[in-house]
Amino acid sequence: MRFEMLYSKIHRAKVTDANLNYIGSITIDSSLARAAGLLEGMKVEILDVNNGERFSTYVILGHPDSGQICLNGAAARKVQIGDTIIIVAYGSYEKSELQDYAPIVVMVDDNNKILSTKKEV
Repeated sequence: MRFEMLYSKIHRAKVTDANLNYIGSITIDSSLARAAGLLEGMKVEILDVNNGERFSTYVILGHPDSGQICLNGAAARKVQIGDTIIIVAYGSYEKSELQDYAPIVVMVDDNNKILSTKKEV
């Protein structure tokens, strides 16, 4: 049996832009994405703390160390610039892989700069 588990998350990032006229995705500062183990094209869920929206999209890597968090295409209608979001990725694990299970949690400040990176539930 496989289990769908939290793989990683970027906790409480600020939306810096919303681009309705771009093909759908979320553009994430590549330094931040890499710290969270996110790959370009990877499916992620976006949880908007301000309005309660939850939706899925995929990652596009943005400029490193820019703090960029931009929702693109239809997803741009679900957020406002300045909203606080949580970016979540899940993985599929065998039970045997869960003995030492610990997802990556990246905490950021109000400018989307990394405060800490932990491996914990």
